[in-house]
Amino acid sequence: MINISETAQEHFKKLLEQQAEGTNIRVFVVNPGTASAECGVSYCPADAVEPDDVVLEFNGFSALVDGPSKLFLAEAEIDFTTDQMGSQLTLKAPNAKLRKVADDAPLFERVSYFLQAEVNPQLASHGGECTLMEITDDGYAVLQFGGGCNGCSQIDVTVKDGIEKQLVEIMAGEIIGVKDMTEHERGEHSYY
Repeated sequence: MINISETAQEHFKKLLEQQAEGTNIRVFVVNPGTASAECGVSYCPADAVEPDDVVLEFNGFSALVDGPSKLFLAEAEIDFTTDQMGSQLTLKAPNAKLRKVADDAPLFERVSYFLQAEVNPQLASHGGECTLMEITDDGYAVLQFGGGCNGCSQIDVTVKDGIEKQLVEIMAGEIIGVKDMTEHERGEHSYY
């Protein structure tokens, strides 16, 4: 579920040596599954362990994850690096804002997850977004674009060379193309 690097494990062990006996760490997500999701790590004293906590054993300590955070911390990574600028603990949780869907989930859910997790973060840098509206019987993902994507002069490139190319590759045999159902109106909101 969570990969904690060797250097981060050593860091946690040193910190925990200075705490009360039985103290471990807790990894959690506040507002999981939302755009405002925030991940964190804190001390977890022995009397703060909850019955539904998932306990992950590491070298010299345990990491506890509360039940609601579990799905959102899938594939999370914690690392500790030191360089000339100092030390830094990093926590990367790619599924914190959007729960990862299973590989055998319905096609609509898998395509929607791909758009939310991979495409929309890139479009957001231009003030845009896209939503999966339907998957046609003949294998086309029909998308609706909004924000800065609506009326953008580069939308055809984004759809054909970006989204469609990736979706056809990832969902081989299930998706054969992408269609844009947006009625693009160029305006001040458009990125280009």
